Amino acid sequence: MAAQMAVNSGASLWGPLKELWETVDGAVLRRQPESVHLLDLQLKKHKPHFLSLFKNPPKSAEQREKVRKASTEGIAIQGQQGSRLLPEQLLTEAFILSDLFDIGELAALELLLAGEHQQPHFQGLTRGLVAVLLYWDGKLCIANSLRTLIQSRHGKTFTLDLSGELVALTTRFTDELMSQGLTRRILTLVSEISVTREFERLQKERGLGNEKHRKEVSDLIKECRQALADSLFSWTCQSPLTKDDTLALIGHLETVTAQADGSLDSVNMALVMALLYCLDVSFIEQGTEDREDLLQVLPLLTERQYVSAVHSRLMDGQPWKLPGLQALCRMAWALSLRVLSQLPQGSALVEFTEADEALADQAILGDVFLFIKEGMLACESFTQEEFYIRRVHSLITDFLALMPMKVKQLRNRADEDARLVHMSLQMDSELPSSLRKDLDNLMILIGEFYSKDTFGLELGLEFWCPTESLQHTSLQGSYLGMALQRPPHKQVVLSKFVRQMGDLLPSTLYISYLRMLKGLASGPQCAHYCFSLLKTNGATHSDNIQGVSGSPVSWEHFFHSLMLYHENLRRDLPNPDAAHYRHPPLRGITQRELEGLTSFLQLLTTIITWSENARLALCEHPQWTPVVVMLGLLQCSVPPVLKAEVLNCLAAFGRSPEIAASLWQSLEYTQILQTVRAPGQRQAAGIEVELNEIESSCEEYPLTRSFCHLISTLVESNLPINLGAGLRVPGFQPYLNFLRDSVFLPFPTRAYRRPAEKWEVADSVLEVFHKLLRDYEPQPSDFLPEMVELQGEQVPAHKPPGHSIMFHLLNDSPVLALCLSLLEEGVRQLDTYAPFPGKKHLESAVQHCLCLLDLALQKEVVFMDLLRESQASLLVSPLEQLLQGVSPQTRRADHIVSIARYLYHSSSNPEAAFQSAKILRRIANYPNIQIRLVGDFTHDQAVSDKLMAGFVECLDNEEAEEGTEKGDDSESQKKVSRIRHETQIHILNLLITSLELKAPNLALYLLGYEVKKPVSSTNLQDPGVLGCPRSCLHAILSLLQRGTEKRSGPVLTQQAPHLAELCYQVIYQLCACPDTSGPTMRYLRTSQDFLFSHLRHLPFILPDNQIAALSQMSWLMKTAAIELRVTSLNRQRSHTQRLVNLLLDDQPHTQHTADGESGMEEDTRSVSGFLHFDTVSKVRRKLLSVLDAIDFSQDMPELLQLDFFERTQIEQVISNCEHVNEQGHTVCNVKLLHRVLVAEVNALQGMAAIGQRPLLMEEVNSILQQVVERNRIRRSLSAKRHALQSWRSLVETLLTACPADLIPADDRQLIIRDLLLDLHDKVLSEDAAGELMPIVAGAVFTLTAHLSQSVLSEQQQGVGLETSSGFASIANSALHLILRKLLDFILCTGGGYQRLRAHLYGSLLYYLQIAQKPEEPDTLQTGKAMWERLTAPEDGFSKLQRENLAIIESYGKALMEVVCRDACDGHEISRMLALAVLDRILSIDRQNQWLLYVCNSGYLRSVVESLRQDDAALQTLLTPQAPLLKPLYIYESKMAFLTRVAKTGQGAVELLRCGLVAQLSECQVFDMVPDSDTTSSMRDPSGFIPSPKDRYRQILLPTLRLFQVILTSTTMNHQQGAAQVLQWLIVHADTIQSLLRCQELTMGALQELSLLTGIISKTALPGALEMGGEINSAALMEFQGHINRFQRLCLSLLGRLAGSERERLLKQAEITAPGETAERREEMEVAMQQVCANIMEYCQTLLLQSSAQAQFSICLFSPSGSEPAGRDGGRTDLSSTLPSMAYSRAPSLGLVLYLLKTSAAEFFRFHQSHRQSLGKLQNLDQLPPEELKELCQGLVSGPGGVEKISSVQRSLLAKRRLVQLINNRAKLLALCSYIIETCLFLLWRHLEYYLLHCTPTDPKDSLMPGISLYRSRLTDDSFGGLQTSGSRGVGLSRVSQQDLDLLKSDMAAGFGEALQRKLLEVEGLYSQVRSRYTFIQALVRRIRGLLRQHKS
Repeated sequence: MAAQMAVNSGASLWGPLKELWETVDGAVLRRQPESVHLLDLQLKKHKPHFLSLFKNPPKSAEQREKVRKASTEGIAIQGQQGSRLLPEQLLTEAFILSDLFDIGELAALELLLAGEHQQPHFQGLTRGLVAVLLYWDGKLCIANSLRTLIQSRHGKTFTLDLSGELVALTTRFTDELMSQGLTRRILTLVSEISVTREFERLQKERGLGNEKHRKEVSDLIKECRQALADSLFSWTCQSPLTKDDTLALIGHLETVTAQADGSLDSVNMALVMALLYCLDVSFIEQGTEDREDLLQVLPLLTERQYVSAVHSRLMDGQPWKLPGLQALCRMAWALSLRVLSQLPQGSALVEFTEADEALADQAILGDVFLFIKEGMLACESFTQEEFYIRRVHSLITDFLALMPMKVKQLRNRADEDARLVHMSLQMDSELPSSLRKDLDNLMILIGEFYSKDTFGLELGLEFWCPTESLQHTSLQGSYLGMALQRPPHKQVVLSKFVRQMGDLLPSTLYISYLRMLKGLASGPQCAHYCFSLLKTNGATHSDNIQGVSGSPVSWEHFFHSLMLYHENLRRDLPNPDAAHYRHPPLRGITQRELEGLTSFLQLLTTIITWSENARLALCEHPQWTPVVVMLGLLQCSVPPVLKAEVLNCLAAFGRSPEIAASLWQSLEYTQILQTVRAPGQRQAAGIEVELNEIESSCEEYPLTRSFCHLISTLVESNLPINLGAGLRVPGFQPYLNFLRDSVFLPFPTRAYRRPAEKWEVADSVLEVFHKLLRDYEPQPSDFLPEMVELQGEQVPAHKPPGHSIMFHLLNDSPVLALCLSLLEEGVRQLDTYAPFPGKKHLESAVQHCLCLLDLALQKEVVFMDLLRESQASLLVSPLEQLLQGVSPQTRRADHIVSIARYLYHSSSNPEAAFQSAKILRRIANYPNIQIRLVGDFTHDQAVSDKLMAGFVECLDNEEAEEGTEKGDDSESQKKVSRIRHETQIHILNLLITSLELKAPNLALYLLGYEVKKPVSSTNLQDPGVLGCPRSCLHAILSLLQRGTEKRSGPVLTQQAPHLAELCYQVIYQLCACPDTSGPTMRYLRTSQDFLFSHLRHLPFILPDNQIAALSQMSWLMKTAAIELRVTSLNRQRSHTQRLVNLLLDDQPHTQHTADGESGMEEDTRSVSGFLHFDTVSKVRRKLLSVLDAIDFSQDMPELLQLDFFERTQIEQVISNCEHVNEQGHTVCNVKLLHRVLVAEVNALQGMAAIGQRPLLMEEVNSILQQVVERNRIRRSLSAKRHALQSWRSLVETLLTACPADLIPADDRQLIIRDLLLDLHDKVLSEDAAGELMPIVAGAVFTLTAHLSQSVLSEQQQGVGLETSSGFASIANSALHLILRKLLDFILCTGGGYQRLRAHLYGSLLYYLQIAQKPEEPDTLQTGKAMWERLTAPEDGFSKLQRENLAIIESYGKALMEVVCRDACDGHEISRMLALAVLDRILSIDRQNQWLLYVCNSGYLRSVVESLRQDDAALQTLLTPQAPLLKPLYIYESKMAFLTRVAKTGQGAVELLRCGLVAQLSECQVFDMVPDSDTTSSMRDPSGFIPSPKDRYRQILLPTLRLFQVILTSTTMNHQQGAAQVLQWLIVHADTIQSLLRCQELTMGALQELSLLTGIISKTALPGALEMGGEINSAALMEFQGHINRFQRLCLSLLGRLAGSERERLLKQAEITAPGETAERREEMEVAMQQVCANIMEYCQTLLLQSSAQAQFSICLFSPSGSEPAGRDGGRTDLSSTLPSMAYSRAPSLGLVLYLLKTSAAEFFRFHQSHRQSLGKLQNLDQLPPEELKELCQGLVSGPGGVEKISSVQRSLLAKRRLVQLINNRAKLLALCSYIIETCLFLLWRHLEYYLLHCTPTDPKDSLMPGISLYRSRLTDDSFGGLQTSGSRGVGLSRVSQQDLDLLKSDMAAGFGEALQRKLLEVEGLYSQVRSRYTFIQALVRRIRGLLRQHKS
C-alpha cells in the first residue's frame, strides 16, 4: 500500500489525462504516423476513467492521516528519492480542495503540487487557483477524448477517412463504454454540473481569482458539458441508441427549459439534435453503398418494441417544460413514421405509422415552426455545426415534400384568416382572437434558416427547379452533387411550393413570403433563380391601367410601386427654408407599407449582393431605373429606417465598379450629403440635418450607419477625383469631413437607445478611414499646392483623402486622440471578460484603429520625406513620438502600453493581438523610443507582469499554424491559426530588431534579462524558480524543444519552418551578443541541454521548404560554433567533447529513445545482437550529412519571352523596383512592379490597345511570375550561402578553437580528408552554383591549413615517417586525391574568380608544405661519404614530393597557364599567392619543366619588366606618412620568385638575358634613403607599419639577395653577371657609399652591410672593368674611382667591426631591446661575422688577383703591428684611440692580427655552446621544466604565454628552439673558421712582402719618385690603379726601417705560442671535417718562420 501512497507530482487527475488527450488528438485529428499503437496503450490504461466518467477518487481516513503527517514525516513523491517534507499551509489547502471537489486527499495534494509547478504559465494566480483550473482541465481532457473517439466511428452521417485499424480500435472501445451505460452517465452529468452551482462552491472557499480566472473556469466547465453532450450527438449521428437510452434522452429533454431569450443553450441544443438524429431515417433515400448494412442495425426497422416505446412516450399527453420542444420531437417522429410507411419493412408497423397525421397536427398546434426559429436558430452554436443545419434542412424539406396535404391545409387556413382580417379592418372591429400564424411562421422560418449559410452549402438550391436549360451542370438539381437530367421528385415538389405560395398571395402573407424568398435567394445560384422568378412573374404587357399587373411579387410590381411612392412624396417636398421642415407631415407611408417596402428592399439587396448579372440587368433597365428612384426617395421625407434600407440597397449596387462610378455622380447631384451651399440658404440640408436633428433625438442611427456602409462600398470600387467639379472644389473631401467631424468625432458623446449601436457607428466609420488610408500611396504631387478654377477664381484643390487622414494621424489631432482613447476603452472592456452589447463591433472598431496606426507608421517615412523635399508649410510629427504623449484618461504616457495589452487577449481576440504586435514591431525600429518603452513597460509591476504574460501567451499559443498560401482562408479556423502564427512571427522579429540595439531594450525585458542592472549580471532560471516569471525566452525554448526527445526531431521545424528559423535566430543573437552571451549559454547548457538535443537531429530536411530548413540549420550551427569556442576557453572539456563527438563521430550512437517509441526495434535488436558482434557499420559524420543537405545546384530562371514589352526596358524597371528586405536579401517589390506595369498598360490609347489589353495583362502576369521566381531563387541562394558559411564557421571552430587533444591526430586527419573530399565533390559537380564557390574555397583553405599543421605536428612528435602506409596517419593516396581535387578546382574556376583562386593557391601552398623537410640540427659530425648519400633509400618527404610533382605535371600547360597569368596581373593578393605557388613548385621541380615554361612563354620577362613599373609605387612608400603597403608586399613576392628562379644556373642566365639588372638599375627608389632622424616622429603606434628606414631595407635587401644568388649561380657567365651587378653598384654608388659609411650599426644596417660587402667582394674587382668592352678613358677613370672608394670603405668598415665597435654594439642591442635579447644578439653576431668574412674574402680576392704578374706589389694594410688598443687598457677608450685612423689611412696589420685572436676566442665559445645545446637536444625529456620554459620564452609572444600552452607543445617549442640554436652556432663556427683562415693568409702575404721584399726609404726623400712611378704604372696595365691606390693609401714609398722593426716586434709578441696552439686546435676541432685540412697548420708554420727568420 505504501508504494501506492506515493504522490504523483504530475497530478493523477490532470497530467495523465492531458497525455491521453494529446494521444487521441494526435491519432484521430492530426493523423500522426505510428499513433495507433500508442492510442491502444493509453486507452487500456485509462479505461476506468471512461467507465466511471468524471468520478473522483474517494476520500479515505488513511489518506487524510498520511497527508496530515506530510509536514512532519514527509511524503514519497514518484520519481524522486526519499520523502519530501511539505509546508503546513499546503496541506491546509489540500484539505480545502479535497472538500471542495469531494476528491481524495492525495489527489487534492497532487493537484496543488502540479498547480505550483504550472504556476509560471498563469500570471498572477496562486497555486490553489491554478489547481482549480487543472482539475477542470483534466475533466475536459477526458470529455474531449471521449467526443473525439466517438467521432472517429464509422456510421451513417459522416466519416473522418481514418485507417481501418484505428476505426476498429475506437469502435470496439466505445461500444464497450456504451454497453456499460454511457448515455445515462452523460445525461446525469449534464444535469448535475452547472456553472452557477460550481461557482457558488468555489466562491465560498475563495477558489476564484481575477476576472480572467473566473472566465477560464466557467469556460472549462461549459466546455466539459458541451463535450459530453457533443459525444452523445456524435454517437447518434453515426449509430442509433438502444431503446432505454433513447427513452432516457427523451426523459431528459422533457425537463429542459429555454434561456431568457427563448432559445436553447448549446448543450441542450446538442441533446435535442441527438434525439432528432435518433429518429432520423432520411439517409435511407440516399443510395450510399453501405445502405443495407445501416438498415440492418436501425432499431426503427428491426425492433418493434423500440418503435412502440418511443411512440407511446411521444404520444403521451403530459406537457413538457418546453411545449415547442415537444412539438418538434413529435414532428420529427411523424415524418419518420411517414418515411417508414413508404418502405416495404414499414408494413409491420402500420398501427404506429397511421398516427403520423395526428402527430403532425399536434406539432403544428404546438407552434413547431416558431420554436425552430426562436428556440433553435437563435442559438449561437446552431450555425457552427454543419450537421445541425443539414438535419433541420431535411426536417423542413421532408415536411413540405412528405405532407403536401398539411401544407395545403396551412395555406387554406391562412387565406381564411386573411379574409377575416380584411373584414375586421373594413368594419373597424377587433381582430378575431383565433388567428393562427402557422404558414407565416413556416415562411419566416425558411427565410431565416436559409439566409445564414456559414458553410457555403447552398442548401436552398433544393427549392429551385431549373426551368431553362443552363450551361452549368452545377446549376442543375444539385441533389447529392450529381447533375441529373430530370430533377428528383422532392426538388419538383419544393419548387412548386415556392411558386404556388406566390400565386394569389393574400396581403397578410406578403411580407412573410418576401422574407422567405430573401432566405431562399442567399447564394450565387439561388439568387440567380430568384431573380428569374421575379422577372417571369411580372406581366408581359405593362399597358394595364393600374400598371400593377400580374403577380404582386415581381420586379415590375416592386419598381412600379417605388416610382409611385416617389411621385407622391416628391409633391410634398417642403421648401428647405420653411420653418416647419423639421416636422414634415408623414402622410405618405403607413406602418404596414413601411414593413412591406423594407422587406422588398432587403430581398432586392440580397439578390444583387449575390448575383452580379442581376445587379447589372436591374441597374440598366430603362423603365425601372432603380438607382435614380431610390436616390429620389432619399430626398423625400421618409422614416430614417427606410432610408437606411435604401442606402444599403444602393451599397449593394455599388459593388460593381461600373455602377459605382455613376453612383458617385448621382449622389453628388442629389446632394444627399450637402456639399454645395446655395448663397441664400440659411441652414444645412440633407443627411447632416437628419443625423443631428432626427436621429440624435430618436437616439437611433440606422441612416448614418447605412451611409457609412455605402461610402465604404463605393470607396472600395473607385475614388472619384473630380466629383462635383464646376460647383465646388472637386474631390471626396466634403464626404470625409462629414464622416470625420459629424460622425466619428462626436460618436462617444451621443446618446444611444441601444448601447451596442455606439460601437456599430464607430466601426462603420472607421472602416471607411481604414480603406482610404490602406489604398493611399504618398506621391510628390500631394505636397505641392495645386489650384483649381471655380467660378472664375483660383481656389486651392483638395488633397487625396488618404493624405488628409495621414495628416490628422501625424498630428496631435482629435482624430488621433479619439482613436487612442478608443483603444484604451477597448482594452478596458476586454479586461472585464464580461459580455456586453456591441462587443463584436467594439472589437472590430479597435481592429480598424490598430490598422490605421499601423498603416500610418508604415507610410510615414515616405510621407515625411516627400514633405521635406516639397518644403510645404505643413507641420507633422512622427507617429511613434505622438504615441508617447500623455493619455488624458490615465494621466500617464501609456498609449503604447495599452496597445501592447491587446496581446494579453490573443486567445479571445487574435486579430487585435496581431495588429498590436505589428505596431510594436514598427515602433521597435526606433532606438531612442526603446529605452523609454522599457521604462513604461516596467513602471508598474502588475502591468509589467501582464504585458510579459501577453507576449508569452502569443508565443505559447498551440493553435498557431503556418499557412502555405494566402488563399486558404476558406475556413475561419485556418485563418485564425494563420493570424496567430503571423503574430508569433512579428513578436520574434521585434525581438530580433531590438536585440541589435543597445541595452536596455524591449527584447532584453521580454526575454527576462536585467534591464536595471548590467545585462551580464542576469541569472536566468527556469520559470517559477526564485520567482522568475515565464519569459519569451522560455516560450521560445519550449516551442523549439517540443519533440526533441523523439526520433523525428523538433516538431516546430516541420510544422512552422519560418517560425523555427526566427526562434533559432533569436537564440543565436543572444549567444553572440557579448552582454547576453554568458547568462544565455550557461542557462542553455545547464538547464536545457539545448544545443546537444537539437544538433542531434541535424540535418533538417524539408522537401517543400528548403530555404527555411537551411536557415534553421545556419543559426543553429552558428550558435554551436560559439558554444564550442566558449566551452573550450572555459576549459569545460566534457561539454566540448560531447558536442565534438556528436558532430564528428562516424560510429553509430545508441540514441536514447523516448517511452513508447522503443516498440519493436528494441526486441529485434537484442535478438540479432549476437549475430553481428563488431561489424558495426559506419554512419555518415553529422557534419558531412549537414553538408549533404545543402544542395549546391541552383535552377536559374530562363530569360523572359516577351511579345509586347521591350526586354531591356523591363529589366531596367525590375531593377528599379528592387530593394533590400529585412533579411538583407535584394528582392524585387512585386506589388510595386505590378503597379508600374498596369499603369503602363492603362496609359495605352487607341482601339488597337483596347483589343490587345487581355494579351498585355497576360504578359504582365508572366513577367510578375518570373520576378516572383527570381526572388525565390535569390532567397534560396542566399540561404545556401548563409548555411555554407555557418557550416564553415562551425568546422573552423571545431578545428581551431577546440583543444587539439579532443580529436586525436589520426582521426583529425581522416576527418579533414572526408570534409575536403566531400566539399570538392560537391563544388566540382556540373551544376554547382558559382555563388557558393568563394565560401567553399575559404573552407578548403582552412581545412588544408589544418591538415598540413596536423601532419607536421605529428611528425614533430616523431611519429609517422617510419610508417609504411605513407605519410603520417593519412595515406599518400588520400593526399594525392586531395591534391588532384584542389587542382581541378583551380582549373574549373577558369578566367574569372581570381579572388577565389587566392584561397585555393593558399591551400595549395599549405598542401605542398606537408612534403617539406623540417629543419634538422647541424651536428658538425663528419658527413657520410658521397656514395652512401647517393644510395640511401628515399625518405618519406622526397617520395611524397616526387609524387606531388608528378601529379602537378600531369595537368600540363593548362595549370601553368592559369598560375602564371594570375602571377602577372590581377588582384594583389592573388598575384602574391600565385607567385608563391610558382616559387614553391620551382623549388621541387627537378626537371625544370615549369622553369622552361615560365622562361619560354614570356611570363618571366613580364615579371622582370614590371619591376620598372613598381618603382614609382615603391617610391611613395618612403614618404614619412604611413603609406599603403600593397606595392611592397607584391615587390617582395616578385623578388622571392626571381630569387628562386636565379637559384638554377639556367634561370640566372635567363634573368640576365631579360635585362633584370638593367631594370633594377633604372629604379630610383634605391637612391631615396630616408633620414633616420625623421623616423622616430612618424612611427606607427600599432607597430604594424614599419618605419621608413625599415621599409627602405625591405626594398633593398631582396634586391641584394637576388644579386648574390645570381652571382653565385652564374658559374659559366660569371664575368657577365658580375659586370652587370657592378654597373648597378656604380649607378647607385652614392647611396652604396653612404650605406657603407653608416653611422649607426643597427641590426638592419648590419644586414645591409653583410649583403653589400658580399656583392662588392664578388664584383668590385680590377678585372670586372675589362668586360665592359669599349669604355672611354674618362668613364674608366670614374669607374676606377668608384671601385677604389668601395675598397677603402670596406676596409675602414672592417676596422670598425673587427675591433672597436663589436662589443659596444652587442651591448647596445641588449639595452635597446631587452625582451628579444638572445635571438637579437645571435642575429647580430652572425651579421657581424658575415661582414667581416665578406671583407676578408674581398681582401683575399684582391691579393690573389694581383699576384699573377706584379708579385707582392699590392698591400692593403699598413705595416703597423700595433693592435687597435693596448691589451691591458681594456676596451674602454677604443673610440677615442681610433677616431682619425678609420677614414684617413689604411688600417694596420695589427687589426688583422686582432681579428684573428678574437675569432679564435669566439670559436671556442661558440663550440662550447653548440655542444651543450646538442646535449640538451638529445636528452630533451630529462630537462627540468624551468629550462624548458626558458627555451620557449622567445617563441611565445605576450606575458604568461608560456604558462598557457600544454606540455606537449612546450617540448615541441623547446626542441625547435634548440635546433635553431645549434644551427646558428654551426653557422658562426663556419664563419669564424673562414675568418681565421683568411686572416692567416693575409698576415702571411703582408708579412712576406714587408719583411722580405720591401725596401725602406728615408723620410727625407721627396714625393717625386712616387709620382713618376704612378705615371709609368698607369701606362703599364690596368692593375696599376690598384697598386697606386695601395701605395697612395698607405704611403708605401715612405715605409721606414723603423716601421718595419716595430712591425716585426709587435707581430712576434702578438702571434705567440698560445695563439698558435689555439689555431691548431681549431683546425683539429673543425676544419678536418671540411676539405681544407692542414691549411691553418701550414700558414701558422710559415708565419712563425717569417717572424723567426727576421729575429735572427
